[in-house]
Amino acid sequence: MPIEDLARSDTVTADPETPVVDLAATMAEENVGSVVITTDGTPVGIVTDRDLTVRVLGEGSDPTEQTAKDVMTDDLHTIEPRAGFYEAAELMAEQGIRRLPVSDGDTLTGIITVDDISELLADEQQHLGDIIRAQRPEY
Repeated sequence: MPIEDLARSDTVTADPETPVVDLAATMAEENVGSVVITTDGTPVGIVTDRDLTVRVLGEGSDPTEQTAKDVMTDDLHTIEPRAGFYEAAELMAEQGIRRLPVSDGDTLTGIITVDDISELLADEQQHLGDIIRAQRPEY
């Protein structure tokens, strides 16, 4: 199954100069755990709720004086929309990441998360369970 069938297209984004406090407010308003940092539609980094906790609060920094570029992960891993679900899961596992922006060339088209993959797997297991229940003999 291609990632473009699973990824969310309503990715929350911000500019590298966005204040950290605004990123936190956006995450709360949008009920998301990350904001993809873009420059002219091209993903250049990501800020997660964990980044805010570890890189701002954990270091005792003043969040009113920091921007996305100060705390973002800038060695960003992305995946193409036509890549497969297993390729995305393997990349996430290898890199130890929970959120993977989807890019068509330099253009951000969506994001897929570990939660999205877990939900897909749970749905598939439910279907498999339905098949098994339908084929087993009555006791």
